[in-house]
Amino acid sequence: MKNSRIAGVGHYVPEQVVANSDLEKLMDTTDEWIVERTGIRERRYFNYKKDTCSNMATEATRMALERAKLKAEEIDLIVFATITPDYMFPGSGVLMQRELGLDKKAIAAIDIRNACSGFIYGLSIADQFIKTGMYKTIAVVGSEIQSSAMEFSDRQRHVSVIFGDGAGAAILQATDEAGKGILSTHLHSDGTFAEELYVKDPGSSRKREERLTPEMLEGVSIKAHMNGNLVFKHAVIRFMEVITEALATNRKKKEDIDLLVPHQANLRISNFIQQKLKLEEGKVYNNIQHYGNTTGASIPIALSEAWAEGKIKENDLICLAAFGSGFTWASALINW
Repeated sequence: MKNSRIAGVGHYVPEQVVANSDLEKLMDTTDEWIVERTGIRERRYFNYKKDTCSNMATEATRMALERAKLKAEEIDLIVFATITPDYMFPGSGVLMQRELGLDKKAIAAIDIRNACSGFIYGLSIADQFIKTGMYKTIAVVGSEIQSSAMEFSDRQRHVSVIFGDGAGAAILQATDEAGKGILSTHLHSDGTFAEELYVKDPGSSRKREERLTPEMLEGVSIKAHMNGNLVFKHAVIRFMEVITEALATNRKKKEDIDLLVPHQANLRISNFIQQKLKLEEGKVYNNIQHYGNTTGASIPIALSEAWAEGKIKENDLICLAAFGSGFTWASALINW
């Protein structure tokens, strides 16, 4: 049975930088409050005239292909993770396929909606396809446009200061090298808390005339609802559990980790995990300060930047971990 390795990583972030000082002009908040609560100093917002969820993913994939010294034509499958697709349907995977010029090749595109855990879920799906021998080269992407759904008001400031836009990608390839690549992935969920971090409307499970109403457009049910304290409490527990699970499965110790790349949800969560695992400062990668929470895109963006900065090297042990809406949580352990 073959293993899957990450041959290349890439990312794309929009040009527009939105600092905390910019948000101070739109709602009752301060730079100090945002930094203290989240660690975020700035984020990127898309340009509606040029950026889409699918073409941001395409640009990230092109960077990953270039770094992997591969051509788009070599991709056998696309796994696209997003909760902010271009359309209600079809999924953004086929739009990215078209933009890469792979529509004539008619490769499959799988869209998944696992929010902050989406990229690791996507890695796991791609890993299984490669292990079975069905595909040899797979593009796994996370891409999000959150800013167009944000309401810049006092009633939504606890959410709107957090999120940003961007895309990241990884190219997975089959390898015969034993002990190389993705060692294991671990996926979990608990639907008990689904409504603690969600967007309620417009949903399909209601009368036709109630699916989208003028009242909804004026209210907050079409905006993200987040019980921040509850999410934080569950996140720190599940992060630790799923990282420990990955290490135990592979008979590794926390000291063996060369770099932990957590989902960029909140700098306080990352710092808490670092302290609990007693990892050195340079062994946890964070870039939430510059991009905010880009949901499914946050881990691949961070992977891409960490690799470019020389913080990921051949044979390094890399741990990925995420927690988010669902609740879902996941981890992956990789021998790079």
